[in-house]
Parts: sequence; C-alpha cells; structure tokens
Amino acid sequence: MKTIRVVAAVICDSLLTKSRIFATARGYGEFKGMWEFPGGKIEPGETPQQALVREIREELDTMIRVGDLIETIEYDYPDFHLSMACFWCEVVSGDLVLLEAQEARWLTKDGLDSVKWLPADMKLAKTIREQMR
Repeated sequence: MKTIRVVAAVICDSLLTKSRIFATARGYGEFKGMWEFPGGKIEPGETPQQALVREIREELDTMIRVGDLIETIEYDYPDFHLSMACFWCEVVSGDLVLLEAQEARWLTKDGLDSVKWLPADMKLAKTIREQMR
C-alpha cells in the first residue's frame, strides 16, 4: 500500500493558552464537507515544518509559527496509508483566508465534537482535547 506523508497544522489562538483551534471543511473530492486540520503533502527536500509553513501560506494566505509536534497519526484509508505529522501552530501575520476550504471555524475544547471529522483527523481531535484549556 502506498504511503502518503503529510503535515497538519493545529492552529490555536496562542501556543501558550490553546483555548481555541482552527479547523476547515474540505471543499472538494470524496470527503467534501468533512472537517480537518489544514496542511498538505511534504514535498521532496522539505522538512515537515517547512511544508506546513508553505501549505498554510498557500491554503490560508497566512504566515504561521510552528510549535511542538503533537503526534504523528498513522491511518489506513482504503487506497493508501496516511502518515500525518501534526504540529501546534499559531498565526504570526495575515488573516486566515479560505483559498481551498469551503468553511472554517474556531473550536473550543467543548466544540470539538460539533463537526464531522475526517477519520485520521478524528484521532488527532481526541489527542488535542487533552492538551487544550
């Protein structure tokens, strides 16, 4: 089975407080309308952190600071294996502009169950709930 390496940004209101996180609803494909943490594929020669900065600039027109690695999610979809390195991030400059997603929300710890997550992101949502305030 093919492995796809990706990164995900758990953008929070502050790396210190982590009281709200930013999530997006996919605007295309098989999982259209399901919720995820923004990010994307790691290009050859990029570190996961460099890929994350590039992807968020491309998808949300925003510069971020990449914080600590939360975890790497390993998930088997029917056609591929996903290896997703997930990092805490915060906005450094710019407004979060939806260039690819169809919708976005800031979610509190109690609001994490209010959206329908993609399967791999559901595992991450459970982990970050424990680290949010």
